[in-house]
Amino acid sequence: MKTELPHDLVRTLLAVVDEGTFDAAAAVLHVTPSAVSQRIKALEQRTGRVLLTRTKPVRPTESGQVVVRFGRQLARLEGDARSALGMADGGAEDEPAGPSWLPIAVNADSLATWFVPALAALARQARVHVDLRREDEAHTTTLLRSGEVMAAVTSSPEPVAGCSVRRLGAMEYLPLATPQFAARWLDGDPARLLPRAPVVVFDRRDDLQDAFVRELTGGQPASRLRHYVPSCEGFTDAVTTGLGWGLVPRIHATPRLRTGALVEFLPGRTVEVPLYWQQWRLDSPALAAVATAVAAQAARALG
Repeated sequence: MKTELPHDLVRTLLAVVDEGTFDAAAAVLHVTPSAVSQRIKALEQRTGRVLLTRTKPVRPTESGQVVVRFGRQLARLEGDARSALGMADGGAEDEPAGPSWLPIAVNADSLATWFVPALAALARQARVHVDLRREDEAHTTTLLRSGEVMAAVTSSPEPVAGCSVRRLGAMEYLPLATPQFAARWLDGDPARLLPRAPVVVFDRRDDLQDAFVRELTGGQPASRLRHYVPSCEGFTDAVTTGLGWGLVPRIHATPRLRTGALVEFLPGRTVEVPLYWQQWRLDSPALAAVATAVAAQAARALG
């Protein structure tokens, strides 16, 4: 027998996940918390799976993430249809349809360099609005998998279930330091000196510097003498002030190399991080417009 997923039950699950508690979801849905609980139980009975962990805030289980993703896709399609038909989004009957909100996960370096200019092509499309979530490129697929975003810039070429993937290009990074820092800490064999030299790292998820040193040394990470600077401009500024060495995106490195503020202590050695665009396999005009704009800008900026 074919088992259906009633839309009202799926919407209730989305409300609980988004609001964090049954009580908050009940307030949004204008029903009682008991009604919300009954709907979730009914949906779990239909799927034969536990969909939520009853914590505060509640969290979807792995099976729950599948239903959440389906619910968000359903809402996206409904929103596109309402927009195409000029229907109101729950307000007055003569109220125009609301904008198309697109949640997208983007890594910090892309966000600070080439990604935002890609959105300029959407400026004339007043009904397409983005909701950008900053996340490390190695972790953006987690947000796709959970259904929190519809698309992501990621370093993974393996598509998340239900998503398509296309290569965008690669971000190029240069190992840089101030001339004074390089003279003090890096005058000699890099494989011997880098594990001891102070280093600038974006945050505790950033493995770029450690991976670079491990490759040079055959397994030893970068120094534990490190500064965490979770800002793209702040990261480059930290390297420029001599706090440590770091891998700086070429687009940020070029002007500082010209002035001599920074130097390549391993000339000609670079790190390339391949980037991919993953998005839901969904026939959405708004999502297609963003994907086209992102791909075009990436071709210009990343090669």
